[in-house]
Amino acid sequence: MVSPFVPLESNPDVLTRLAVSLGLSDNLSFHDVYSLDDPDLLSFIPRPALALMFVFPVSDAYEKYRRVQDKDQASYETSPEDDVIWLKQTIRNACGTYAVLHSTLNGPAYDYVQSDSILAQFKADLAPLTTEERVNYIENSKALEVAHSAVASDGDTVAPDANEEVNLHFVSFVKSKSNVLYELDGRRAGPIALTKLAPEDDVLSPAAVLFVKRFMDREAQAASASPSYLSFSLVALAPGID
Repeated sequence: MVSPFVPLESNPDVLTRLAVSLGLSDNLSFHDVYSLDDPDLLSFIPRPALALMFVFPVSDAYEKYRRVQDKDQASYETSPEDDVIWLKQTIRNACGTYAVLHSTLNGPAYDYVQSDSILAQFKADLAPLTTEERVNYIENSKALEVAHSAVASDGDTVAPDANEEVNLHFVSFVKSKSNVLYELDGRRAGPIALTKLAPEDDVLSPAAVLFVKRFMDREAQAASASPSYLSFSLVALAPGID
């Protein structure tokens, strides 16, 4: 069984350092998103926003919703022609790193990946593999383990032990190159196509934000029933600020 990772903090600087160390151009970075409704707060996010990562406490409501939604889904079969690369998460506490991979290997963000990088090699190697072959590839990637370990203790808070039970989870929302908005979560049964976006839309456009809000609202309802579920955060992958 593969060893668990030290959980990543939902910190734009940490996430950016991980992405850049894997081969993403430093022309992109992660930014805190403080509101999906306030135009003034949204104006601080450079556009286009190429991916969103939502971080939330795993509630009983989420686990029930996930099981019900995935129960009757056929096993996801990968294809080299897939619109997105989806990775099944099997490394405990590594959801932040899976979310970084989902956010950078897909859609327009991949145009910013260096050609001789770890991410570029991942894309080439993963595309033709089955879901389980992808699991084995990621589990056995020393380069990913080293990159993750290098930033895992860089947050503003003390990093928990790798074996500690952590109830926070990362989910990515990305716009594919065919203009489809996807929810990418390694704990689901496969990639979830949410809606078709206009070519000019990004993941902070109203048509995309609608689906992110639905996800957040569902978790907020669970949070209202339990005072421990208070820690939501959202970060966007977008051009850096000079």
